[in-house]
Amino acid sequence: MKRSLLIILLATLCMGLSAANDKKPWDNGRLRVSENQRFLMHENGTPFFWQGETGWLLPERLDRAEAAWYLQRCREAGYNVVQIQVIDGVPAYNIYGQPSNINGWDFSGINRKGVYGYWDHLDYIIDLAQQNGIYIGMVCIWGGLVKAGLLSVEDAKKYGAFLANRYKNKPNIIWFMGGDIQGDIKPEVWNALANSIKSIDKNHLMTYHPRGRYTSAKWWSKTPWMDFHTFQSGHRKYGQRMGNADYPIPDNTEEDNWMYVDSTWSYKPMKPVLDAEPSYEDIPMGLHDKNEPRWQAWDVRRYAYWSVFAGSCGHTYGHNAIMQMLKPGYPTSYGDAGDVKTWYQALNDPGFNQMKYLKQLILTFPYFERVPDQSIIVENGKQYNRLIATRGNDYLLVYNYTSREMKLDLTKISGQKKNVWWYNVSNGELLYLGEYDSKVITFRPRKSISAGFIDDGVLIAVDSNKGYIGKNQTEISAQTLAGKARDLNE
Repeated sequence: MKRSLLIILLATLCMGLSAANDKKPWDNGRLRVSENQRFLMHENGTPFFWQGETGWLLPERLDRAEAAWYLQRCREAGYNVVQIQVIDGVPAYNIYGQPSNINGWDFSGINRKGVYGYWDHLDYIIDLAQQNGIYIGMVCIWGGLVKAGLLSVEDAKKYGAFLANRYKNKPNIIWFMGGDIQGDIKPEVWNALANSIKSIDKNHLMTYHPRGRYTSAKWWSKTPWMDFHTFQSGHRKYGQRMGNADYPIPDNTEEDNWMYVDSTWSYKPMKPVLDAEPSYEDIPMGLHDKNEPRWQAWDVRRYAYWSVFAGSCGHTYGHNAIMQMLKPGYPTSYGDAGDVKTWYQALNDPGFNQMKYLKQLILTFPYFERVPDQSIIVENGKQYNRLIATRGNDYLLVYNYTSREMKLDLTKISGQKKNVWWYNVSNGELLYLGEYDSKVITFRPRKSISAGFIDDGVLIAVDSNKGYIGKNQTEISAQTLAGKARDLNE
């Protein structure tokens, strides 16, 4: 028995040392906005493609061992950001029964000798994320609490100073104001909180998480503390207005998250933007009726590729069970409780494990020159039949959700000849289709998934003089993040 325990401890230590020895994103320097104002990058010029995961209740519902397992799985699945709620109550309580506020917004006595407190546990989570090469997107306080008047301007200044002093030297912090709330609700509180943090912490980027169907640029486009924008395309299906006639989107465009990129860039100055909350995998469409169909893996893939090909600097994925950290004994806010599907079972769901294929694809090609370009598509469709294209100088990518016939103008990139591939976004497989003349070509993607499933993918065309991808390649890159399969007979 003792020998078995020793082996387990040594294996755990080796895993920790391996994670610690890996090169981390911040080894390339702090995050900053690219020169063209459309992307994020590190100080040494390395691109940073935001591949986010949603772990809203991580600080409150997971213990130390669970948090370690969750963040390890996020690393293995390719995520480099996890978005959390720092607190969603005043006070909030974690799994150890420890409150976030023991003396209101006075944090002078928060570190108590012999007590593993709320903020000690958050420190541990941030350090775990650092070991795994993951940034923590810190939504400082959920918007509903601010709307309810639980954080005044003066208290926001105190809270901001506490957060900034505690975490300013952590390399893996990204600050979020807001939290599912419109920016014109208590804007003085958000300004006080943001400016308090920024006056102390000069090391980290800051953004705002808005209410569904909104972009942060609507309220904060010229705000000095706003480094990049996010939007929340939300969880509703086409035509699902649910009585909210004042949302700033046309009817029957609820799923068209690509539209928020252009609408954000219409505000000046231009800043990078991404979808920080699209439809979550396995959550009821529209959230509030458990009898509605659930969003599936192909839906979350569509949101990701539509947004990024429209020009986003990355994308955040979410899962119904994971974002709530559901497990037996915990009720759900949407759909099934934790005795139906736990957060750790959801880590095996397809959408969670397919997001890495997007990051691998985008980082294969020259990064900062990439632009959205719908002129590549000669004949387009609407809603699910809409194709979306992005390109650099010598490569182009077209996402096709329904595998319908495509008529594409290959003259939009350099080269008299173009090598063409089909990229299966559900498993990362790459199929070489051949070399084509530089002209308008009609493609019919090959169906590869059984009936009843969406066979979405990306048509890749590259100047034949460029060697970004080999003709014999069967995937974009080796799945080094997945790790070696375990021998169950060990």
